[in-house]
Amino acid sequence: MMIHPRPLSVCLRRLLLGSSVLIAGVPLGAFAAEASPSGTQDSSASSSSTQADPEKAKLLGNITVTAQSRTQEVQSVPIPVQIVTSKQIDTLAATDLSKMDIFVPGLVIGAEQPTQPTYELRGIATSNFGIGTESAVGVYINGVYAARSGGSLLAFNDIARIEVLKGPQGTLFGRNAAAGAISIVTNEPTDKFEGKGRVRVGNDGRRYADALVNIPINKDMALRLSVVDNQSDGWIKDAATGKEYGKDNDWGTRAVFRWNVTDNTRVLLSWDHEKLNQPPQPAIGLVPLSNDTNQRAPFPADPSTYYNPLHAPLYNDTVGGKETRRFDDGTLQIDHAFSWGDLVSTTAWRGFDTFNKGDYDGTNHIVTYLDTANIEHNNSWYQEFKLSGNTDLMDWVGGVSYYQEQARQTSQTNVFTDSLDTLAQNVMGVGTPLTDIGNAITAMGLPVSLLGDPWHEGISNDGNFKAYAAFGDVIWHISDRFDLTTGLRYTRDKKDFSWYTMPRSAPQFDATIAGLQGLGIVDMLPPEAQMALAAFGGNVIFPNAVGEHIKASNTWNNVSPRVVASYKFTPDVMGYFSVTKGYKAGGYNSVQVGSEFAPEKVINYEAGIKTLFPEHNLLLNASTYYYRYDNKQSLQLDPNYSGSGVPIYIVNSTDQEAKGLELEAQWQPVDSLRLSFMGAYIDSTYRKGVAPDGIVLTGQPTGTPKFSGTASLAYTWHQVFNGDLEFDVAQAYRGKSRCNNDSEFQGECVISPSFKVGTSQQRTDARLDWHAPGDRWGVALYGTNVFNKRYVTGVNNITTTVFGTPFASISPPRMWGLELRAKF
Repeated sequence: MMIHPRPLSVCLRRLLLGSSVLIAGVPLGAFAAEASPSGTQDSSASSSSTQADPEKAKLLGNITVTAQSRTQEVQSVPIPVQIVTSKQIDTLAATDLSKMDIFVPGLVIGAEQPTQPTYELRGIATSNFGIGTESAVGVYINGVYAARSGGSLLAFNDIARIEVLKGPQGTLFGRNAAAGAISIVTNEPTDKFEGKGRVRVGNDGRRYADALVNIPINKDMALRLSVVDNQSDGWIKDAATGKEYGKDNDWGTRAVFRWNVTDNTRVLLSWDHEKLNQPPQPAIGLVPLSNDTNQRAPFPADPSTYYNPLHAPLYNDTVGGKETRRFDDGTLQIDHAFSWGDLVSTTAWRGFDTFNKGDYDGTNHIVTYLDTANIEHNNSWYQEFKLSGNTDLMDWVGGVSYYQEQARQTSQTNVFTDSLDTLAQNVMGVGTPLTDIGNAITAMGLPVSLLGDPWHEGISNDGNFKAYAAFGDVIWHISDRFDLTTGLRYTRDKKDFSWYTMPRSAPQFDATIAGLQGLGIVDMLPPEAQMALAAFGGNVIFPNAVGEHIKASNTWNNVSPRVVASYKFTPDVMGYFSVTKGYKAGGYNSVQVGSEFAPEKVINYEAGIKTLFPEHNLLLNASTYYYRYDNKQSLQLDPNYSGSGVPIYIVNSTDQEAKGLELEAQWQPVDSLRLSFMGAYIDSTYRKGVAPDGIVLTGQPTGTPKFSGTASLAYTWHQVFNGDLEFDVAQAYRGKSRCNNDSEFQGECVISPSFKVGTSQQRTDARLDWHAPGDRWGVALYGTNVFNKRYVTGVNNITTTVFGTPFASISPPRMWGLELRAKF
């Protein structure tokens, strides 16, 4: 039908189309321009002249993606993008992103603490989970940016696909996608009444269930409801208490309502809820100790005596230790089609509360007790208007967006006065003053102890962050074979941040000292003892700006352009070359009062080829790249922060560069057999850098392994018990870390007589699945890490230089299970 635009739509069209063509037409010079922070993120797909070929999709599972804010066949997208389908997620029995990252070469997700995960892509990682900074790898759920790591690693719930876009995505996705983007797309309601359910049971008490129902309300409305529940009893037990660690305990639900208001207007309203409650990450101590919990560890620590953490007993004694999260979000998307294009409004709110308190000394000895707690409360709002369309000359998209976040974080460190005595002896060299003073007072005939009292210190932060963005991206059809894409995004980031160092809290200790002062006992002590007690009257761990509210405010502006030239040598062979820029906003270290760091900036040059040979059912893709990354922010351990002798994690900035090559091959020689291979090579080094302890890192490797890859095989036998029997096996490899002079202290590369950190890793997953015609019901046996390859994934030295108590984390063991499912 004929649509007559109203004046408002005409204005929007002129504003967004005009700005997108204007700013997208001048990006070449923008690569030399200086920038500032960027804006926000894109949402749903829009129409494009490049449509998926159903025959090719049938042959090799070629699917459509929205990587360029347009619906396109993945082989037509001049971006290195790896797709993880819902079937692949099911095959791996993956319950969240971290369970499948090793099968995406170049992607590493550290998820030992699901409320504080880390993301790395192509050697670029951000390990700081404080609210003053963001990850360089953007995570987007249905186009909405997950700003904080605490709300980014959620349980999979009715997932359609995951798009992993490698390289800077500043133009298309916005700020904080400097290394790349992970775009998670969920299923929408359909016009078909259907439902499905699945249960899994396995070793270590694993119990998993998910279910969904899709309900067409009428010809214009539909509702989709889904729920997931993931439980397990854990895979490692405390040797003293029998408490299980490595447990799963999370569940989530999702509701999506679709309303086709008119033939041209669609409304999509969704709500997600997730709740997690499980033990904290296990900290496996490396130093042999007796059962006497008053025994101090040998100091300094001797690496030649370390346990192998893969076989060491676990002794953790965190008081009130747990990791919890409550997450909610709601998204409203309104899509209206005009005769000349498509306008999409995306409005979203996300909120979560997290609590993560765990052991940080790896022992159950009170004289070395230390735990930390990270407590966060977060609310964010996002609004985007995006206009898109296509003509014979071009496909275009443009828009504006606004993002606001209110975040609060408390970083606690909790010890006992026994631990402070150990600190005084090991670091300050003044013996054990609290023990000695207690003994001296007892000798006066007044039995008293200054030990065994809890001691708490912490820093609280408040952040109010805003980001504004305008973006445009145009694919110019120069000829039938040659396309030139030009895009530009302008972003303005404003951050207001504060620190408040809380006066230490030790009520029992203070009451004892007050009582002694009232009796005049303190005045009878030697002067050095009185000085020691005075020193314990204030903060020991966070001694700076105690009781003061320190505030900071900054604004950054950034322009992130991209230029992509793509040429189709044949309908099935495309080559491309791109130059893109990315940006991550500047920020603050939550536990480093008054700290500030500049924005991260990256420029990436990439050339690639995508080929499809339909007659051979063969797909081959390859790309090579070089990037230069400035002001890379890393969370690193400073062993002697500000000369205090107390280690603390600080944000350290370096400049890095890398060159790499990535390959992808898929082959389906016969209908029943499918083979695939993906590999990545990267050479990542420091262009300029100095470690917190003064070690010069310039010219040294950053630690990223050179090689990673995955290979898989899927074979189907038809007409087995009137159904299909499918066998899938996948093998993943990640090479050894390339160590530098600071790697050992940071715990990334360790070689001791009993174990190594940073070795190459392998994992094999397998699945045998039988399903009835139409997959009406099915049964499967699956195994994760079937050969039980175990690795020491890291060593934490935060208490090594204080208590002599390093501890390690290890990878989980083999997991297997039985799956039953049905649908209607």
